[in-house]
Amino acid sequence: MLRVILNVSVLLLFTCGARAQDFIPLWPVGKMPDSKGLHLKDSIVNERAYQVGVPGMYAFFPSKDDNCGAAVVIYPGGGYSHIALNLGGFQLAKWFNTLGISAFVVKYRLPNSPDAVKSELAPLQDGQRALQIVRANAKTWNIQKNKIGAMGTSAGGHLAAWVGTAEEDITSLKDSIDENSFEPNFMILVSPVIDMGEFAHKGSRESLLGKNPSDELIKKYSPQNNVTDKAPPCFIADAFNDKTVQPINSLLFYQALLQHKISTSFHVFPQGGHAINVNNTPGSTSFWKELCEEWLKEMGFISFEKK
Repeated sequence: MLRVILNVSVLLLFTCGARAQDFIPLWPVGKMPDSKGLHLKDSIVNERAYQVGVPGMYAFFPSKDDNCGAAVVIYPGGGYSHIALNLGGFQLAKWFNTLGISAFVVKYRLPNSPDAVKSELAPLQDGQRALQIVRANAKTWNIQKNKIGAMGTSAGGHLAAWVGTAEEDITSLKDSIDENSFEPNFMILVSPVIDMGEFAHKGSRESLLGKNPSDELIKKYSPQNNVTDKAPPCFIADAFNDKTVQPINSLLFYQALLQHKISTSFHVFPQGGHAINVNNTPGSTSFWKELCEEWLKEMGFISFEKK
């Protein structure tokens, strides 16, 4: 059963460890950045979060015998208007556990939050902070600091790609957690939103940047423009018949990674639409999980034989 932990000191929680499916708050009480100080309640309906009062992450740990030392921070999608916690989060986390990978499903603040000072910053701050927390607790959770990845689906893919290519730490809390890098060691993107310009998913762009964003904002929050030689290796899975997010989003990101000589495994399947997930994926698209697993092995993030 889910155990919700609300504590005055986040550090107190970390020193006590965490169990599978614990909820771990991202920020100490009263110190959340980009906040007006409002006390909001979570609004979760049909396993979708429409308002996030307490941003945090749900921890899913493999058994001690299966733990391979790798971890993935998962950002579920939802067009930045909601968060599909189960389909784009919990199901994936359980699958990663079967590979011996610890998984953390992030319930990040949405840009439409009445508490946000700058709407576009809140989800990105939460995205960075989640990586920092996992890395800060790597020893306690039997995770290797150089094997922590970011994974996202749809708009969550945009968040994962942004975290994976950002150079500036915008969490701005300046505590002991901030001393840890927010940079993931690998990225896994499934049907990701990438471009905020010509090929944008309009709902995601409007939710994140508003109805009439400036060219500067569009460029800044299109992750293909932020790729450098320091970007981590990436796995991308997409469907040719995706009518929600144009697959060219993934192509733009792949091209940028290729130009900077970043190792990338890029797959565009005939079917799947915008619903590539753990179960009930049609045709050859169903092999995306096996391909991802083999890629993780090939790149050295999980061993060929689990411990």
